[in-house]
Amino acid sequence: MLQPNSTSWTAHGESVAGEAHLDAGLSDFSTDRRVLVLSVMAVVVGVISSMVAYALLWLIATITNLAFFQRFSYVPATPQEHHLGAWVIVVPVIGALIIGLMARYGSEKIRGHGIPEALEAILLGRSKIQPKVAILKPISAAISIGTGGPFGAEGPIIMTGGAFGSIFAQQFHLSAAERKTLLVAGAAAGMSAVFATPVAAVLLAVELLLFEWKPRSFIPVTIAAIVASALRVPLLGQGPIFPIATHGAMSASELAFAVIVGILAGFGSGALTSLVYACEDVFQKLPLHWMWWPAIGAVVIGVGGVIEPRVLGVGYDTIHGLLRGDMIGLAVISLIVCKAVVWSVALGSGTSGGVLAPLLIMGGALGALVAKWIPAGDAGLWAMTGMAAMMGGTMRSPLTATIFAVELTRDFNALPVALIGSVAALGVTVLLMRRSILTEKLARRGHHITREYAVDLFELMRVREVMDTDPPCVPATLTVSELSDRIAQNDPVLSRRQGTLIVDEQQRLAGIITRGDIVRALRHSEKTDMVVTEAGCTKLIVTYPDEPLHTALSKMLKRNIGRLPVVDRNDPTRLLGYLGRTAILSARAKLHDEEHVRQKG
Repeated sequence: MLQPNSTSWTAHGESVAGEAHLDAGLSDFSTDRRVLVLSVMAVVVGVISSMVAYALLWLIATITNLAFFQRFSYVPATPQEHHLGAWVIVVPVIGALIIGLMARYGSEKIRGHGIPEALEAILLGRSKIQPKVAILKPISAAISIGTGGPFGAEGPIIMTGGAFGSIFAQQFHLSAAERKTLLVAGAAAGMSAVFATPVAAVLLAVELLLFEWKPRSFIPVTIAAIVASALRVPLLGQGPIFPIATHGAMSASELAFAVIVGILAGFGSGALTSLVYACEDVFQKLPLHWMWWPAIGAVVIGVGGVIEPRVLGVGYDTIHGLLRGDMIGLAVISLIVCKAVVWSVALGSGTSGGVLAPLLIMGGALGALVAKWIPAGDAGLWAMTGMAAMMGGTMRSPLTATIFAVELTRDFNALPVALIGSVAALGVTVLLMRRSILTEKLARRGHHITREYAVDLFELMRVREVMDTDPPCVPATLTVSELSDRIAQNDPVLSRRQGTLIVDEQQRLAGIITRGDIVRALRHSEKTDMVVTEAGCTKLIVTYPDEPLHTALSKMLKRNIGRLPVVDRNDPTRLLGYLGRTAILSARAKLHDEEHVRQKG
């Protein structure tokens, strides 16, 4: 085994001075000055997304007025106030037929509620979204919602804001990771502009869209969300959009009951997700082109609107009524059942619309329903808790749901119960379902994603922790045929590695020869006495014991090699070890043991 001098090396074999030099170049984050460029771009993206949000809400209001009241006006209106009678069934069908045509002959990506499509673009499409999607998505969503679709504007604006962020980014020479940052910045800015919830928008980006926690992306996304929030005031007015009388400090009993509401919402989340995809499975079996599915689903929307008019449209007035405690008893039961059925069928049909506002309605109705049996708090408090819990459990984003509920109402005293409800619902859904309502859509398209964030093990570990300190070595004077014979005879040292290190008479590193090099030399060379230095490589890529394993792995991937000699940082010919694929896999084995091996401390 190679042994370093004990006077200048630590017990692990690395130079103290070398490690100090390396550590001077390492930092908590890998962010560089490019974040300043992205931050400036994020300002532009925030402005664009706020304008797009304004245009989307204007378009929804205009279409709602035309469809249900036969007037041209952009003043917000609710479909439940219509006077169409049974003719209300026809309105959603007309809108759905238009959307089906747009999806078939425009872009199929406008189908659905937007967030899975944004995830797909981020994870699989190198954060590139086509311009026609940026145009057709908000138009189709506005038609769907404006003609009575039981959806919210958040999914479409997330997709649309992200699309414009992506299009803007594509005008510059940026990496895929930088495009992702601006795509997510556009999505967060759109949500911030619609709901006046900049903090929740940033948290949604972190919990659901970015798939990382890096200042490089976090800072630009935050800037875009804040810019959009500021521009919302002159464009759409100040928040909160659901102002209520604030509650007092939460008592211990209210915190305890929040767990119960959260658990109920968790089971409700599982039921809703199952119902949505059960409806989708039914539509998949229909002997009709998918272009016609939204129209069939729209018939159910219209019938639901006749039975319970509050299921039509975004339902912001309904949400506000639940938060004020205005709805109780049979009205709440009717709202839950009708909204769940109509929304699930409509979403399963593949029409365009969002999930967030419907989840708030159904979660709020659940909270208001159980409030009569809770001897603490009031109906508005439990409606708010149910909203946060239903959103947190269904979307698997508890922090976003908690802060979203608080920002919508500015009831900061209710934050503890909202957080408890969201986490309780999350606990139920992660144990009850393998995937969320968002990731199930991707899974059905053949893609699997994981949403568990952790520090990269390879960033934490050093080469010295996994390297082979007894590397296979041969003298530079050895011939290729002799080395081949030793490997064929199962030499206990040489046969266990694909690569063999070459050393000179002073045991200094001189090169490396792989089995592929040996085969090529024996097959193509006429020299019978070719030595290993002639067949192998003498211009070496090396690593150091104090180097992060991630850095060494990057060297291997960049140069398409499977092994690296480990040398003294101050003397590159001084061999200390060998790093191969097996050693790297041993790092993963360590992580596996930490996760699964249980023993007393």
